[in-house]
Amino acid sequence: MIPTEPVRRRRRVLRPQIVIPVALAFVAFVVFVLVYFQPQKSFIDDTVDDAVPEDAKPVIDEADAPEFISLAHDTSGHVMVLDDGTGSLILRLVDLDTSNGPDLKVYLSTNDPDGGDDAFDDEFVNLGKLRGNVGSQNYDIPPGTDLSGYRSVVIWCDRFNVAFGAAELPEV
Repeated sequence: MIPTEPVRRRRRVLRPQIVIPVALAFVAFVVFVLVYFQPQKSFIDDTVDDAVPEDAKPVIDEADAPEFISLAHDTSGHVMVLDDGTGSLILRLVDLDTSNGPDLKVYLSTNDPDGGDDAFDDEFVNLGKLRGNVGSQNYDIPPGTDLSGYRSVVIWCDRFNVAFGAAELPEV
């Protein structure tokens, strides 16, 4: 005679009262991971290729432009500050190449580029959302910003409080 007890236990586990909530919990977990951590961005590059604004002149020679150093993620490229001729300044990220991620911002920070990761967001100016993790792009520096107190340009992940990369801010 074949025992029937193990079959009954298996059927109890596969009951809709158990399977449906477990499946819903799994789906909710997957949706949470995809929305909050956005791992899919690791496989997607957002490329931006802004032109140098007309009549804008570099504040320093491009050959002397500071380069990004990698922090939490491999980051390369260099930083320029442009004067548009009207007194407004533009931060230009040239040939940026970093990882994509959720909630990336461009900050001017009082922290040194190789300073502690936890200090980049202590005193900073948020220039806005990083529009692309690859390419050259321009960001307006807010009028009246005294750049003398800022030491670095940072690609900052606001969601996880981590710096992807940083470069020295050119003196103006």
